[in-house]
Amino acid sequence: MFRRDADGWFYFEGRSDDMLKVGGQWVSPAEIEAHLSAHPAVLEAGVIGRPDPRGLTEPCAYVVLKAGRTASPALAAELRELVRARAAGFKTPAAVEFVADLPRTATGKLQRFRLRDGGAARP
Repeated sequence: MFRRDADGWFYFEGRSDDMLKVGGQWVSPAEIEAHLSAHPAVLEAGVIGRPDPRGLTEPCAYVVLKAGRTASPALAAELRELVRARAAGFKTPAAVEFVADLPRTATGKLQRFRLRDGGAARP
């Protein structure tokens, strides 16, 4: 999927099968992952959509920390605030889960379907 800005430039937003409809807006998981990966404690991140109690989709992040970093509720809150400061509020992950690694294909592509099915290794 692409978007076009006011100057006529096109931006690749991600694959249509990976896009999330959050609060009536299309959200690219790759955008949220890029914001999370900008944090000095984060090695890599994967984002999927999960239904909230009302049945609406909300972004949820799986984060692999760099060696020597420790998962904590405070770090999860810090990561959520980082995304909130850099992107629209509806793009902020509702939850941040710390995992040992992310499921990938042999060529290194993130397998979001496995994240949705609980396929990330817990630390």
